[in-house]
Amino acid sequence: MRCVALVGRPNVGKSRLFNRLVKRRVSIVHDQPGVTRDIISAEVDNNFTLMDTGGIGLATENTSQELMDAVEEQILFALQAASLIIFVVDGIAGCTALDEIIAEKLHLKNKNCLLVINKIDTQQHLENLEDFSVLGFKEPILISAEHGMGMDLLLKKIDTVLGPKPVHQAEPNLPERIRISLVGRPNVGKSSIGNRLLNSKRLIVSDVPGTTRDTVEANLEYTTKGGEVRRFRLADTAGIRYRGKIKSPVEYFSALRTDRAIENSDVVFLVLDAKQGVTQYDKALAGKILKAGRALVILVNKWDLVFNSFSQNRLEGYENEADFRNKFATAVRKHLFFLPESPIIFVSALSGYSVHNILFVAHEIFINLFKKLPTPRINRLLAQMINKRTPRSINGKRFKLYYAVQTGNRAYNIRLFSNRQTTLEDAYLRYLQAGFIKEFGIKGCPIKFEVIGK
Repeated sequence: MRCVALVGRPNVGKSRLFNRLVKRRVSIVHDQPGVTRDIISAEVDNNFTLMDTGGIGLATENTSQELMDAVEEQILFALQAASLIIFVVDGIAGCTALDEIIAEKLHLKNKNCLLVINKIDTQQHLENLEDFSVLGFKEPILISAEHGMGMDLLLKKIDTVLGPKPVHQAEPNLPERIRISLVGRPNVGKSSIGNRLLNSKRLIVSDVPGTTRDTVEANLEYTTKGGEVRRFRLADTAGIRYRGKIKSPVEYFSALRTDRAIENSDVVFLVLDAKQGVTQYDKALAGKILKAGRALVILVNKWDLVFNSFSQNRLEGYENEADFRNKFATAVRKHLFFLPESPIIFVSALSGYSVHNILFVAHEIFINLFKKLPTPRINRLLAQMINKRTPRSINGKRFKLYYAVQTGNRAYNIRLFSNRQTTLEDAYLRYLQAGFIKEFGIKGCPIKFEVIGK
């Protein structure tokens, strides 16, 4: 797949142009400079991969030097990977000193480059065009990403540079990609875990909470010892805060992107910080994931700190690391009592400890998501469980089950035909869920029960 990179200084409209070309909202668009930080990529018409980069020369009051350096490193990666560079400038603001510096860098790269002048919305905006001649590019392309003007010409120019559209042949017997996402509060290490899985620095990692703002997706594969190729699509999401603590539109749209990533996932990994354990918001996030009907795995990151603490004899009251791990897992399950027996994986993104287990568990749960539960076994199990523990009577009327059947997967949907329409208590639903998970071996998979009265 050929790669095209959008580059330019902050706030010239790269993300809006990206969304226009891929024909959907992927990158967050906002007037605040520096919103895009990671590389966001998407395929355009099965023709090329388009990459949206952070603004070159990013410098705002709320941006650390470390983060600015990380953004610049990501842009360098995009420039190296790109077959074509689209240099985006602002037609309203005119040519700036930073535009000239960027142009000089691009000429040194000796790569195919198109100059695109954005925000040409009216005849009045044509007055600054001559200023851009100092950048040294021939035949600039005039567009308005906001209104969709000039898109056909730009795509035509891209095709001219890249050459004929590649012919894609179907890949026989190639398994589908398992969509996994990393979700959690800010600064728990989601991007560091993503980089470990990708074996690259594709995702920006920083100690500054809220570094990732867009949802960043990437493909990855690994081969098992038996030679089986397993294919994944990884989404690293923005750290989510309480809705009441969201302070800007950028954070709001980041949260929406994270919600979408959860909905598009097969398996969601909720990342916890080993130093902090389970917080109230972790609990809320787990509930949101299960409500969306997605399989859930708990990922406890920064476990290297636990090893370090034991090596320095700083964790009293525990026999060893295994004892601490078991008690930590028990505490997690106590706080997240509604989990569908979700696996708990202890990892360290810093050292790489146990990170390989993430993809193994994702594959196992993905397989479990699509089981067809035999109807006779469903009814036999429910009869045994209801006989052992009868639902609470309402108005003196007992609940009686006539028949049950599976009606869907992801989440598992079990329809209960009974003597009356009722809502079973949450505690009783968890009781039924635990029985199904044990009977059918579907740990981590949410189960929803629908009661139909006669």
